[in-house]
Amino acid sequence: MSLLRAVCILTTFVICECAEKPHIVFIVADDLGWNDVGFRNPQMITPNLDRLAKAGVILNSSYVQPLCSPSRNCFMSGYFPYHTGLQDGVIQTEAAQFLPVNLTTIPQKLKQLGYDTHMVGKWHLGFCNWKYTPTERGFDTYLGYYSGMEDYFTHISQNHGGDMGLDFHFNKTAYRDANGTYSAHLFADRAIEIIDNHDKSKPLYMYLPFQSVHEPLEVPPKYENMYKNIETKKRRIYCGMVTALDEAVGNITRTLEEKGLMDNLLLVFTTDNGGPTYKAANNLPLRGAKATLWEGGTKGTGFIYSKSLLKKTGYLNTGMMHAVDWYPTLVELAGGENTDPNMDGVSQYNMLINGGASKRNEFVYNIYDEIDAAAIRYGDLKLIQGSPGAHNGWAPLPHLGIDEGVYEADNQTFPPFMLYNITADPTEHFDLSAMYPELVDMMKKRLEIWKQSGVPAQDNSSIPAANPKYYDGVWSPGWC
Repeated sequence: MSLLRAVCILTTFVICECAEKPHIVFIVADDLGWNDVGFRNPQMITPNLDRLAKAGVILNSSYVQPLCSPSRNCFMSGYFPYHTGLQDGVIQTEAAQFLPVNLTTIPQKLKQLGYDTHMVGKWHLGFCNWKYTPTERGFDTYLGYYSGMEDYFTHISQNHGGDMGLDFHFNKTAYRDANGTYSAHLFADRAIEIIDNHDKSKPLYMYLPFQSVHEPLEVPPKYENMYKNIETKKRRIYCGMVTALDEAVGNITRTLEEKGLMDNLLLVFTTDNGGPTYKAANNLPLRGAKATLWEGGTKGTGFIYSKSLLKKTGYLNTGMMHAVDWYPTLVELAGGENTDPNMDGVSQYNMLINGGASKRNEFVYNIYDEIDAAAIRYGDLKLIQGSPGAHNGWAPLPHLGIDEGVYEADNQTFPPFMLYNITADPTEHFDLSAMYPELVDMMKKRLEIWKQSGVPAQDNSSIPAANPKYYDGVWSPGWC
């Protein structure tokens, strides 16, 4: 065989190997409640999500963090937030907090495996220095915003001190042409543009964390008008936001079909935390809300879908997994190996793709640094130390006559430790701590073991130099 022919064969083999890697689209909804999708709640108009979920695998025990930045930390790094210093809340717009740069992110890992990587949407993992921003953390392109929340139409973000500025970027450039366009439409259009221009000979990884359905409650009227039977305006708007998100997902998946990418693709859909029942979301029948350690704050609505990769479909998967598991799972799906022995995540490839058993029997809900509170899971058992947070009840669907803003606020007192059997009591009605002190002691010992590896929370002090007035009215890196 001639050298030229050997090189041609080898080149063809490499190209084919690369092309055969599955495409991955990872969609994150923001603040979506457990009960805020049509496949659980017939009040919701989500035909696209319902179709994908029912034809794929609905994840019934897929856990996330109680808040935005910590969950995104998990998706990007495979590490629990109490191992990265992001355990005590969200990254404030004017704080020098960030996903540690010593960690290899999932897009960086997938790029090593031959993937084109694109991000569209909410970052919320730090931006005080350019090295903490998406295109420096593994993404080929980025369209979106750095902060935790902003106006859906103007894309202006305001911090707690009242400083206001544009927070919308294309790669590293402030993007000023989106004023007046609803973010769900912007993000869907950009995702479609990426799909249309993608080189099919390369595998695609697209991370698509939508702004929807985080506050402020804003949506074009046509979506709110789909819920005229709902009396409460906030709930009407919130539901309309969910439907706008559903439409965006439908438009994206339709384009994936048209371009032939759906034939070899895994689509992941997950929320970043439970719904804020004190705004307009709903987590029934789960207890609690966003920002709490209850199941309503930490058990995430999610599913996976694929036309060709899943060996078992159309069922409810009850296997335990955590947000940190997505990283090693996607790496295995892409044909790579996880070489980080310290990573908290474990690959759930066999469970998700083959319908096998979960590789996880325990996880950390969270271990806070600033307050004496934590929660862990071991088998069926869940131990909560200290206060789970505000909003501790089973919030009904929002309706006239109740004030969601104060419903079940944090005016309750709790014992030092609470114990629940989540398998027998998934709605957390029965604290077993007094009945089974020996199990509490066992769980406390496990908690202490987890705590030994924790790191201090990152400093969340406000930095005046972050003010957009120093950057032509834009929230921009360059101040740490």
